[in-house]
Amino acid sequence: MDGSFAKELYSESLHLSKLELDSIPTDDLQAEDGNIWDSSDDELDREGEMRRNQFHTIGYRDGVIAGKEAIAQDGFNIGFKESVLEGFNWGIVRGVTSALACLPEGLRERLIETQEKRNKFQSLYESVHSLSTTDALKLFHDDMMTKKAVEQSEHANATSETASSHCSLEKYTGVLQSLLLESPVIKSHFSK
Repeated sequence: MDGSFAKELYSESLHLSKLELDSIPTDDLQAEDGNIWDSSDDELDREGEMRRNQFHTIGYRDGVIAGKEAIAQDGFNIGFKESVLEGFNWGIVRGVTSALACLPEGLRERLIETQEKRNKFQSLYESVHSLSTTDALKLFHDDMMTKKAVEQSEHANATSETASSHCSLEKYTGVLQSLLLESPVIKSHFSK
């Protein structure tokens, strides 16, 4: 059944093409020198070259677009992986210090034993909340660039000393962790 359908379709298309060729005057097909094949070969070559150029250009554009999308996705994945833990820890620092700052003085005194420790928590709270989101992002960016420079540097010891001395988001996390160790009543979980 499939073979007969294909045969019927093929014979019909042959019949139609024969009709179309028969209806075209041969004078129109002939080139100036009288050879109809030279003219059509040149036209076919030009058309073929034009099509190759078009497909080459389209393929090149598609490749560039696909490459950009792949690179952008890879960059996003790397950036997300590097920032999610820092962002989580930064949120813990802001949340814990805000919660403690909002507590009534009597409750704060029961949670944090000495006035010196309460002052340290208050100082950390003020320091953390003085940073805008843009400032925190800039600190994160600076931290990432410093880490990259340390990794690429041949003098990692000298550079790492410089890196640890500047202000970073990790510094705030470290300060809060040390304060929490001194105040065992307050519990918090940082991501590692």
